[in-house]
Amino acid sequence: MGCSNSAIAIRRAHDKRDNDVPRLMPGGGFNVMAAAARSGASVTYAGAHGTGRYSDQARAALAAEGIAVAQRPAPDEDLGLCVVMVDDDGERTFVTATGAEGRLLPGQLASVAVTPADLVYVSGYSLMHEANRAALLGWLPGLPAPVLFDPGPLAGDIPGEALQALMPGFAVLSCNASEARALTGSEGGEAAALRLAAWLGAGAAVIARDGGAGCLLARDGQVRRIEGFPVEVVDTNGAGDTHCGVLAAELLRGTPLEAAARRANAAAALSVQRVGPATAPARSEIDAFLASSCLRRVAHWPPGCGVSPRRVTTPVLAWPHRRAWHRRATLPAGQGDSD
Repeated sequence: MGCSNSAIAIRRAHDKRDNDVPRLMPGGGFNVMAAAARSGASVTYAGAHGTGRYSDQARAALAAEGIAVAQRPAPDEDLGLCVVMVDDDGERTFVTATGAEGRLLPGQLASVAVTPADLVYVSGYSLMHEANRAALLGWLPGLPAPVLFDPGPLAGDIPGEALQALMPGFAVLSCNASEARALTGSEGGEAAALRLAAWLGAGAAVIARDGGAGCLLARDGQVRRIEGFPVEVVDTNGAGDTHCGVLAAELLRGTPLEAAARRANAAAALSVQRVGPATAPARSEIDAFLASSCLRRVAHWPPGCGVSPRRVTTPVLAWPHRRAWHRRATLPAGQGDSD
């Protein structure tokens, strides 16, 4: 679940990469859905949407990515809008206004069929809106499918009672390092990841994204770093969304969690080299990037070390096989995530 809202991207006046022209494009939850679809997942948007210019544009973008829409449009309100200001280092500032995506009606989620073979993605933005929060609190507990939760940049503002009720049911929590600290109050990345993992159910995992340094994976009282891919950053808008979408798609393919996280790191590295929020690469692009990275690493190992590119990464964390992927929440307008 996630909103498919509109974002206006604005760069510094002296930045000529976009000819200094603000661009209106789908953003927010659309970024995650597009990332998952481009990696081969079957995606359904189960959140709310409206009637008007922004909603029409969002639905057209969803259709272009092959993403199904579960709900009917709200008749009297359009999707919200987010203004994204990007500085010379690729970092963003958001100004948002919520629309139809933040007003899920009671009972709308009941019509969404979920099976054990699915995976449900939920954004923390959904828990910031009273209507969406009530809908999710009544729907998520007892779902037969695992839930991937991304608290988002407003992690520290999510009502504590909602988190307390839902956290034990999340199979994977994915956030960036600053969001992990905001949720736990822990200063160290590993300490925050382990504390978050302790709040989840048995066997659940935390992915703490850390930009070019990769991510931390915490589960069952242990934490390890999944190395990243340092690159020249052009725009961080949507990098975290790309990471979550690709992670979800890989888990649905039955990819072990460690290998899925490494692939998500690679996808995010490709994403930040492009301008715009929905910049997730295609599956073939990730394959090529990883193959190139493996060859570069092998080239620096001494002769006779006995290591081939096929053995660079050995997955060790298993995940049950999944065959389809569904999104089941709504977000405030246009909020993309970084790292």
